[in-house]
Amino acid sequence: MSIEFSNQSLSKSISAAPSTGRGIVEAEVLVVFLTEGGVGSGGAKLADTAMNGLLSKLATSGEITGKRYECTTLLSPPGVPCQVVVVVGLGLRELLNVETLYKAAATASRMVAARPRGSVAFLAEASWTSAQVEQAVAGAAVGMVGQDLYRAEKKRNPFGKTIWLDAPMDAVQRGAIIADGVNLARRLVNMPPDVLYPESFAEEARVMAERTGVEIETWDEKKLLAERCRSLLAVGRGSAKASRLVILRYKPAGNRSPQPEFAIVGKGVTFDSGGLSLKPADSMLSMKCDMSGGAAAIAAIATIAALRLPIHVIAAVGMVENMTGSDAYRVGDVLIARSGTTIEVHNTDAEGRLVLADVLDVVKGLKPDAIVDAATLTGACVVALGNDVAGLFSNNQPWCDRVAAAARRMGEAVWQMPMYSDYDDQIKSDVADIKNVGDGRWGGAITAAKFLERFVGEIPWTHVDIAGPAFVEKPKPWTDGGGSGCMVRSFVEIARGS
Repeated sequence: MSIEFSNQSLSKSISAAPSTGRGIVEAEVLVVFLTEGGVGSGGAKLADTAMNGLLSKLATSGEITGKRYECTTLLSPPGVPCQVVVVVGLGLRELLNVETLYKAAATASRMVAARPRGSVAFLAEASWTSAQVEQAVAGAAVGMVGQDLYRAEKKRNPFGKTIWLDAPMDAVQRGAIIADGVNLARRLVNMPPDVLYPESFAEEARVMAERTGVEIETWDEKKLLAERCRSLLAVGRGSAKASRLVILRYKPAGNRSPQPEFAIVGKGVTFDSGGLSLKPADSMLSMKCDMSGGAAAIAAIATIAALRLPIHVIAAVGMVENMTGSDAYRVGDVLIARSGTTIEVHNTDAEGRLVLADVLDVVKGLKPDAIVDAATLTGACVVALGNDVAGLFSNNQPWCDRVAAAARRMGEAVWQMPMYSDYDDQIKSDVADIKNVGDGRWGGAITAAKFLERFVGEIPWTHVDIAGPAFVEKPKPWTDGGGSGCMVRSFVEIARGS
């Protein structure tokens, strides 16, 4: 079942095994999950028995509590065939869900991965659902990978072998594949912009497609011009790096759907200087992450293919670099999008919507049943919802509900924002059909979504503004800083629910 689609794939080093004898297999580290209220039953009880009641004693004394994401490292007592036991808290048993298991497993894994480990065993609970096992496995595999792609001394060290005890093999395999997808997106986002630029981003997509059997079509600048993608091309004019548009298609054998059941669209701005509306230097530092939506789209379709889901899906990513070269587009320019809509430029730092305008029009022509797009589109969404919540904007409530439900099942925080028709007036231009920003600072995330809405027609569409959660500025217990891989699991969950 496991298909490698990242050069840092971990899925081949993750396996399942039954517990043996006293509940423990030989490994350098054993991770035990503990809920609040004591050892109780299940895996924690099994480990407690193997450790001659040590966990019960520590729980009774209050040294370990089982509170969510609390991690305690213990030296293994005699007779236990591992060097270290790590106990990670899950909180109250009645509140246990996929999000908690994903983050708890990642928290333990991240701590253990601070030094090289040959083998790490995780003790699953028989009471967990298949989905909970999958996401615990995924979280553990994500937690051991950091953003230190270019450090000689790594802060995180992927385990040589990960063993999941008393967990169904098929759920473990699926979780490992899902983790590969999230880590692929994170790696792409964490790559520096002198390494990942439109052409190399397209090449990363090609390599992924080759490994997973996904069909790929890449449009170079000549093809983009022939296809009238002048809005996308305008954004990339100030860069020495040529723009690209990548279209990926996954249609498994036996699927008779003549058109895609849904499409994933991603913003792929590999670096955003702001163009002539130049960003301050501090604001540019994390702008390699402005292609996070594109990374999520590519990683999601890779994961869908690796899981062999029975659904016809396409993904499309517009890849540009927004720079200030001599031919950079200007404030006051009027662009003609592929759809024929004319756009007056009021701010060259509102570039993502100009890229997506043409990509959405291309996808609309492929006639998917529905579209979801992901983009680090606006700082205004971060002002509204903070760093941890993605904003949802839609022209179709049932489709938006489906996207939101998938995200919430995966524990990815989303919140629907209004799309009142009054906001359409704010993007009207006196000299063109529309302008690329609204009137003033207020409601900027909504006016950006209203701009995108112009290019999807009547197709059910939901826009996910991931400007907040796409990039983690500071480490959290379950993740290093850098790219988060957000929405990959949610997009896969949409496909699984189809």
